[in-house]
Amino acid sequence: MTDAMTDQDALAAQVIAAYRAVGLTIGTAESCTGGLIAGALTDVSGSSHVLDRGLVTYSNQAKQDLLGVRAETLAAHGAVSAETAGEMAAGVLARSPVDCAVAVTGIAGPGGGTATKPVGLVHFGAVRRGGPVALDHRVFPGDRAAVRRATVRHALEMLLSLLR
Repeated sequence: MTDAMTDQDALAAQVIAAYRAVGLTIGTAESCTGGLIAGALTDVSGSSHVLDRGLVTYSNQAKQDLLGVRAETLAAHGAVSAETAGEMAAGVLARSPVDCAVAVTGIAGPGGGTATKPVGLVHFGAVRRGGPVALDHRVFPGDRAAVRRATVRHALEMLLSLLR
């Protein structure tokens, strides 16, 4: 096991413990990570008390069908955008009983990047019921696996930030 995975495991355990302590639940909406955020959380014993659901919405149609992302948003801004990440996170809350949600959409590579949306670009949305959607983005270096690992870590950090 690599140090990065050990750090990720510890961070996921911290998320589960923190949410369990305050009695809140989580839902995830994932595109470029394909379920790795939910997977990191379910690697932790006791995660069933916290993680209610994880949705992998890789295609635009899945984002629309499962999360209510508007076709107009996808047409105007693309799947990899702050607007889409925000609608994905809000869609988890609108369609489930969870208290908090995190959503990710990005370009993990090695292909698919453009001058304005390079490989490694990931948009994040995180929201706690009753609050505003927090948006963030990062351009992570490295290969596909490194981008996805870094995305999981940042998503877990954003979940912790919802409790502050």
